[in-house]
Amino acid sequence: MGGGITRPKVRRTDVDPAGLIYLRERAAVIIGACIIELHLPGNGSLKEKRGILKPLFSQLRRRFNLSTAEIGHNDIWQSAEIAIVTVANDAGRAHAILERAVSWIERHHPQVQVVDWEIEMF
Repeated sequence: MGGGITRPKVRRTDVDPAGLIYLRERAAVIIGACIIELHLPGNGSLKEKRGILKPLFSQLRRRFNLSTAEIGHNDIWQSAEIAIVTVANDAGRAHAILERAVSWIERHHPQVQVVDWEIEMF
């Protein structure tokens, strides 16, 4: 048994001026995720790698309002696999934000090379 509190699922309803009850339409929620493989040439330690990725993540969060994480190649000095994620109400908008973020990394962070990237929508 879990210690958490479970809440019953409740549908949202509204009452219009005539007193009729109707279900409120939910907005679409699109989660866009981009997996990016990076090469960090000339990097000599995990500490240096962290020193490159930490400011990159911070700037991606600030500029594009993205969630970021290192998801692979954690123990390899010159390689990183990262994920950037956004939430939007339109798949096209989410895709465009992620594409702009990848292009921004390529233009503004010459110390990393984008080897490959892939976008998925959920």
